[in-house]
Amino acid sequence: EVQLVESGGGLVQSGESLRLSCEASGFPFDDYAIGWFRQAPGKEREGISSISSSDGSTNYADSVKGRFTISSDNAKSTVYLQMNSLKPEDTAVYYCAANRFGGPYYYLYEYEFWGQGTQVTVSS
Repeated sequence: EVQLVESGGGLVQSGESLRLSCEASGFPFDDYAIGWFRQAPGKEREGISSISSSDGSTNYADSVKGRFTISSDNAKSTVYLQMNSLKPEDTAVYYCAANRFGGPYYYLYEYEFWGQGTQVTVSS
């Protein structure tokens, strides 16, 4: 059974940090790209970052570049999203997803396996 389980969300103040985790199972992790996406109330789901488990290449949306860092521990089949200098506009439900074709986050339609999401709330 394919599973992606996010954790690490919470309520923080503006300027603080959080680290999200995405633990994957049930598919060949090393052959997939893992992406992080978020959806704020009333808005479309937005891709923000991705990492290729095969070569470690990373991609970031402009909205998070320089503040967020994605990393992968292939031995644990886990991808992390370190989020620094959080802003109120980062408030959203954060999802991780897996892409067998290895494409970056902006190929959202290729991401076939999704987690249930974790809530991140940043207060001003």
